[in-house]
Amino acid sequence: MFAMTNRPDGSWLMSGRLDAGAAEQARSTLGAISDTCRLDCSELDYIASVGLGLLAATQKRLLDRGSELILTNLSPHLREVFQLSGFESVFRLE
Repeated sequence: MFAMTNRPDGSWLMSGRLDAGAAEQARSTLGAISDTCRLDCSELDYIASVGLGLLAATQKRLLDRGSELILTNLSPHLREVFQLSGFESVFRLE
């Protein structure tokens, strides 16, 4: 199960599995982000290629507007996924 929870500070907490089953929900939520945003990945267990694609599309849209996604609290496994896919250079990982 996947969820995105908006926090009072404007950041979003992603939790569960960002896979094909969660793609529509993630697309809808990410599509509403219009300014620089922190995505807390501390509770994200898994990300599939479709999830990487959604994040990359959102990043491209935001960068075109002078904003960005900042991914925080990635587990060592998820950080490795971003490194191996080459997405470490696309996102600011904190």
